[in-house]
Amino acid sequence: MNDPAIRALLYPLFTEGVYIEELPTGGSRADIVHVTEQFMHCYEIKGAGDTMQRVINQLGHYMRVYDFVTFVVTERHVPRLMPLLPEWVGVMVATSEGLITHRAAGYNSAVERTALGGLLMVDELRQFMLARGLRGVSTMQRREVLHIMRHAHNIPVSHWARYTRERLTARLPVRTQKRAERKALRESQPPREPWRKTIKRIKRRKRPRGLP
Repeated sequence: MNDPAIRALLYPLFTEGVYIEELPTGGSRADIVHVTEQFMHCYEIKGAGDTMQRVINQLGHYMRVYDFVTFVVTERHVPRLMPLLPEWVGVMVATSEGLITHRAAGYNSAVERTALGGLLMVDELRQFMLARGLRGVSTMQRREVLHIMRHAHNIPVSHWARYTRERLTARLPVRTQKRAERKALRESQPPREPWRKTIKRIKRRKRPRGLP
């Protein structure tokens, strides 16, 4: 079972809130993030053709941001995946008959404020801080704002998390529209030549005259 087929099984689960696909998170992209007023739940998909090579790196990014994390995989991946995950990370198995919960996700208590800041635009960070009495941030660069955020212990992480959920939800219509525009632009352009053929043609051009 491939990625699109697994996504199709997940969509009906999101009966409240919104879901965001391919959300940049640290150095990874979360396949699907379900955002409600109460939590953010990250779903990472591993289809039949995927490997487990990036699991540790991806989890390192996701556990700093999301309240719940679940890996959705085909059955053949389960034996190799389970030893890589802490007990609070959920695992679902995608089959031809639907999704089976192998292990339900537990609550993640390791969310970090600066990692949450990575999901927000710098103007959103500034607005949040100004509204809570942190002066002088309106002209700061992103790096400086995140430094202030890291040390703003008078603002609970839960407040940052709630604001992040609100902003992601509010931004979704714009994000969806931009993705649709990019897709339409790609589809309007002529198909690209396979990269192997392109490389061969370049090599052929560079071949010195007189050589076969």
